[in-house]
Amino acid sequence: MEFLYLSVILAFLFILITIFSLRHRSNDGVKLPPGSFRWPIIGESIEFLFGKPENFVNYGMKKYSREIFKTKTFGEKTAVICGPNGNKFLSSNERKIFTATLEDSLEGKDELKVYPLAKTLTLSIACRIFLGMENPNCIVRLVRYFDDVTLGLHSIMVNFPSTNFYRAGKAADAIRRELMAMVRERRATMVGGRGAMKQDILSHMIVVSDPTGKGMGEAEIADKMMGLLVAGYANVAVTISFFMKFVGESPDIYNKVLSEQLEISKDKKTGELLDWNDMSKMKYSWNVICEVMRVVPPRQGTFKEILTDFTYAGYTIPKGWKVYWTVNTTNKNSKYFRDLEKFDPSRYKGREAPAPYTNVPFGGGPGLCPRKEYAWLVVLTFIHNNGRYFLQRRMF
Repeated sequence: MEFLYLSVILAFLFILITIFSLRHRSNDGVKLPPGSFRWPIIGESIEFLFGKPENFVNYGMKKYSREIFKTKTFGEKTAVICGPNGNKFLSSNERKIFTATLEDSLEGKDELKVYPLAKTLTLSIACRIFLGMENPNCIVRLVRYFDDVTLGLHSIMVNFPSTNFYRAGKAADAIRRELMAMVRERRATMVGGRGAMKQDILSHMIVVSDPTGKGMGEAEIADKMMGLLVAGYANVAVTISFFMKFVGESPDIYNKVLSEQLEISKDKKTGELLDWNDMSKMKYSWNVICEVMRVVPPRQGTFKEILTDFTYAGYTIPKGWKVYWTVNTTNKNSKYFRDLEKFDPSRYKGREAPAPYTNVPFGGGPGLCPRKEYAWLVVLTFIHNNGRYFLQRRMF
């Protein structure tokens, strides 16, 4: 019996080594980026996870190349593309050469007291804009589901009970059921002609059709809505929370932000809402937000799947690999930002503004503009209506 067990183990190891060798030889003759795959199968996953992705990438840039280097994480051969040129290249080729697969998020940060409020508020705004929904009980329930989904997006994909990935799957199913019920209810209301059509994205998705006249089904609409809600949830809440933290720690920044917001309020009548002209006046507040996102980027990085062979910086990256992009190769690099550790919103004014593609908190590609404009709208609205209330009561 022991001989049988030993034979099975040896056969298994032989198969693994054979597969590894074949995969390794498949790239013979191709000039790959410098770097190391380290251990079979697991590669450098341990260093990436436990050494923090930021430190891992900085080490690779110093050891191999400041433009690109290779590694292996989670069993996948990966090219890490760095610097502003890398940011531009990735932004320009989204959906052409590669597609997004998995994002990293903020890790290891102490939760601020404002964060739970910011999460509920941002989800409420997203639900109102995207779904036309204002039910507070439903929104509170969704917050719990979205917390689980957010954790699962940035966890190791082990689908066993009690793991973050497993709970994320269950939460996503629950969100999808809620959204499909909303789609059915809205569609029935629109078909029955009960009340005016709501001006939100859900109504638009229900009525829109392709050139053949075919519309989207309930499941497809629910999936698209969930993607919008997830994208606009935790990232915006993190930015709002750290905005309050950094402003609360600096009397000078605090006074400038408060002065700007009070100046806008002075010209508004009681109960009058903000308009685009008001938002465009919040230049200093937006500079503060940009600095918040430089110091604490809402998107730490992204793994993208490579769709076709391509060449970058003189090296060939084969189809089937992954590419890893991270904001930290530029936004925390003294080559591009003076006084790197200083929280300084003035660095975004005039000639001192950062060079293109050095501060890209929203990533790039086709989804860049919607992400940026949505964050701009939500965060500045929060600062004016809620932040202003707390700022006026802040004492130094």
